[in-house]
Parts: sequence; C-alpha cells; structure tokens
Amino acid sequence: MAAGAFGAHGLKAMVTPERLAVFETGARYAMYHGLALVLVGMLVRLWPERSSAFGRVAVLLGLGAAVFSGSLFALVLLDLPVLGAITPVGGVAMIAGWALLAWTMARA
Repeated sequence: MAAGAFGAHGLKAMVTPERLAVFETGARYAMYHGLALVLVGMLVRLWPERSSAFGRVAVLLGLGAAVFSGSLFALVLLDLPVLGAITPVGGVAMIAGWALLAWTMARA
C-alpha cells in the first residue's frame, strides 16, 4: 500500500509515465500477494495437516513477490534497466506458488 501511494504521489513528478507504470505494476503485485499470504495463513488454520505445503506456498508467493516487485522498484528508482532481467524469476516463483496452492487445495 505504501509503495503504491509513494508511486502515485512521490514519483509522479520525478519519472516518466512509462516508468511510473512499471512502479505501479510492482506495487499492485506486491499488494495482491500480500493479501494472498493472509489467505494462506487462514488456510493453514483450516487444514493444519497441510501446513508444510502451505508453508512452501507462502515462501514461493512471498519471495516471488519480493523479487518481482523489488526488481521493478529498483529498476525505476535506480534507473538500472538490467534489473528487469531479474523480474521474471520472481514471476516464475509466484506462478509456482499459485500452482502449488491450487494443487494443495485440490488434495485437501
């Protein structure tokens, strides 16, 4: 939430609209995955026997979001386009987390 507010208000006059859109993408995905981590925590309470699988989901979603969003934030704030090469690693981790969540739920 804070990253989104910073992007909308603090960066607006400092970066191009294209770079601002990149920053906002990072903020949006960080927020979505923060909410997903809350959901995973709730699911552990419902299915404690699956807590290790949900833990792996949380690691994939959390690290994936941190790498994905963090690389986008750094790309915009540091003006280092090479950091864009790291972003797909976070995206793959998030996709793997969602896939593992679906698989875990199907088995629950």
